[in-house]
Amino acid sequence: MEFRPLRAFVEVVRQGGFSRAAKTVFATQSTVSKAVKQLEDEIGVPLLDRIGHRSVLTAAGEIVYRRGVKLLADRDDLLAELDEIRGLKRGVLRLGLPPVGSSTLFAPLFAVYRQRYPGIEVRLDEHGSEELEEMLRNGDLDFAGALLSQSREFDWEPVRREPLVALLPRNNPLCARPSVSLTDVRDIPFIIFDSGFSLHRIILDASRRAGFEPTIAARSSQIDFMIELVGAGLGTAFLPRMIAAQRRHPAVRHVLLDEPDTEWIMAMAWRRGAYLSGAARAWLDLVREIHVDDQGRQDRSIPSIT
Repeated sequence: MEFRPLRAFVEVVRQGGFSRAAKTVFATQSTVSKAVKQLEDEIGVPLLDRIGHRSVLTAAGEIVYRRGVKLLADRDDLLAELDEIRGLKRGVLRLGLPPVGSSTLFAPLFAVYRQRYPGIEVRLDEHGSEELEEMLRNGDLDFAGALLSQSREFDWEPVRREPLVALLPRNNPLCARPSVSLTDVRDIPFIIFDSGFSLHRIILDASRRAGFEPTIAARSSQIDFMIELVGAGLGTAFLPRMIAAQRRHPAVRHVLLDEPDTEWIMAMAWRRGAYLSGAARAWLDLVREIHVDDQGRQDRSIPSIT
């Protein structure tokens, strides 16, 4: 099986159509269509059910897509490893970072990395943890900064642990307490991150464990906007203590969240078993050098991350 038709087919599925896929692989739409047809002829069954302007995966197409993503990622690893054996002097680091905490935890690493390795091109993607996890799985990233979870697909290196704080309007009586639980704030509307963020899942899961379904006043991916909503009295939001401390607001108070299994643990993740290029290994060494989390390194019972 040739990789070029397989890559064209995978991109048609990822991008949701032939025209978008053509832009991604820098080819014409006709070339992409021919490549997919070539792959179908080689396999002997249709991979896409073309309905008008839409294309839907057939059962065979689902299998080829799932396997094809891994084959292409493994091929990229192979080529990268061979390039290094040939003495590659320049490289690429593909890095995914979440919007929450990246400026504090990873911006200093960028500066040091660029100073040490000026010939390495850094390709940065910024998304929520769930999308970063999918990009790692597909081989689109070397590393992603994300929160710990139960996934066994990735290896990880701990970076930072922080408790969460509840952000409350300054006139709320709960602000006088040293800490609050989710049950204490259950009657206040929640202002939470969008569903693609791990903090979205953490807060909702903890609320359900506490026996209630919170009222959602707003969902957002913008921290400053969420804080402004709290200041306007719309509800309560939740942030890692480190992040909240950097964004003080005169109308908002921070109260420690005393709730089990809500600690914010940021780590650097990579696909288990993936080949790490020289550029990637240099980044990981730098993470370990600058962000050594002694507690995380000793407690290996903590599961892998997304």
